[in-house]
Amino acid sequence: MPPPPPEEPENDESWMATFADTVTLLMAFFVMLLTFTEFDMPAYEEMTSAISTAVGGSDKQSTTQSLKIDVEDKVYEMQADQVISVGSDEKGVTIELQSNAFFQPGSADILPAAIPVLQKLAETLSSPNYELYNVVVEGHTDDGKINTPRFPSNWELSSARAATVVRMFETNNVARERLRATGYADTRPKVPNLDLEGKPIPENRATNRRVVLRLHPMSLDERDAYVRAQEFKRRLAEAKAIQPAQTSQSAAMPAIEIRLPIQPTPSALDSKQQDTKALIDNLKREFVTQFKAGEPKNINVLEEWQLKFDNLASRRDKTLEADFQQIETFLNEERIRLTAKPAS
Repeated sequence: MPPPPPEEPENDESWMATFADTVTLLMAFFVMLLTFTEFDMPAYEEMTSAISTAVGGSDKQSTTQSLKIDVEDKVYEMQADQVISVGSDEKGVTIELQSNAFFQPGSADILPAAIPVLQKLAETLSSPNYELYNVVVEGHTDDGKINTPRFPSNWELSSARAATVVRMFETNNVARERLRATGYADTRPKVPNLDLEGKPIPENRATNRRVVLRLHPMSLDERDAYVRAQEFKRRLAEAKAIQPAQTSQSAAMPAIEIRLPIQPTPSALDSKQQDTKALIDNLKREFVTQFKAGEPKNINVLEEWQLKFDNLASRRDKTLEADFQQIETFLNEERIRLTAKPAS
């Protein structure tokens, strides 16, 4: 009689519970790290670029790398590499302008020959590819004293030079929300202004007289705020474009109930359309009630109303288009009204 076959050992899967707990704890740990750590956009771009290269085999440049290359190309085309240095720091791209080539001595007035150079830089900075980069302009001086009616000290001179560059960029289509000007006077020299005997070093002083542009990606919160600001500008422009020319500034608006009428619900609507109709009518009633109470008194309140309306955008339906258009027209008219006079 043959011996019985050996029994197969049972699979012990008890280890899976421990493994699952370990993975969960690791995930929670990294979530906490991400929560308490400031999001570093340049580092993120470098990481995604490296992963893309390793996985896909293609050497894909990050946006920050592309920006640096585009600025370098622009400087080379203008043959301005003797007076402009392009580099990088831990957050993004830096552009250093020698003050002697851009400003009169002791002045914040831009030299005529330097204006086209700044306009070309603004052309690159205003590109849609780099719209989500802040532009921080720093003014720096040497330790030479200045005391004029316009510039009592180097603080005023360095700040004025930075502000002049910012104004130049703003007039050349760089959004003002991205710009910032600051003056450091002689507090951050690149090289010593004086030798060991306390004598001035002219070459070093010339090096320290500079304006530095720091081009850094916006944080996630800054991006959200910037996108909202640009969306508001777009809506305002559209509202003004479609607003009929008024023959009299004193022409009265129709009553709020006429501007936001609540019509009976058509019987032909399906259940989803009926729900949308109810939400629209409730929103109209809310706007009417608050309008009679004196709102909106400022743009911030109107933008809260706009956000409530935008939350219904996914429900927009041809059958209810007239209701959506009524609210859209009402918000545009109020936007024009609030921007046409100082907010109360």
